[in-house]
Amino acid sequence: MTSPDPRSPLVFDTRVLGRRAGSMEIFDVDAQLSMEMGTDVIAVPEGDVIHVDLRLESVLEGVLASGTVDAVAEGACGRCLEPVSLPVQAEFLELFAYADRAAHHQQLGDDETDQCVLEGSLLDLEPVLRDAVVLALPFQPTCRPDCPGLCSECGQSLTADPDHGHDIIDPRWASLQSLAAGEGSDTSSPHIAQEKRN
Repeated sequence: MTSPDPRSPLVFDTRVLGRRAGSMEIFDVDAQLSMEMGTDVIAVPEGDVIHVDLRLESVLEGVLASGTVDAVAEGACGRCLEPVSLPVQAEFLELFAYADRAAHHQQLGDDETDQCVLEGSLLDLEPVLRDAVVLALPFQPTCRPDCPGLCSECGQSLTADPDHGHDIIDPRWASLQSLAAGEGSDTSSPHIAQEKRN
């Protein structure tokens, strides 16, 4: 695991809190993403700026980080495939344990594999924000709630042409239709020829 970069706007030095339980600091941060946050369907693009309202609170076991992250996600509508841009706001709450406290719990067999641990005095908030944003994103984004999507027959957008449709023949009647069409046009049938001679 690489150490947090103290120059990153999402890495915070907790020495401002000391280790006095109850001490608190509030941060209002705009940060440019070094990597996209999201899924294959919709994500906050790399290079975009997210806004973070953060509260760091010193507790007995470590530093409690809480707040909200605001961003704009880009993707494609799950129905019509048109581009979509959706505002996202996600809440987060995570305890970053002091390294010595985490080691103590590990010795006691209470190790939590998903536990966040401070790297010295540094707190890297980016993984927490990434998880929060992914959970806040819609599983199937849509350009609007009533998007009609695409025609299942030809793929044309039904938004552009609401009256679009196809005459679909029930396959159970298809053979009868071809038979009817054949009777109306086939004058070379022996039966028809016999009627003409009569």
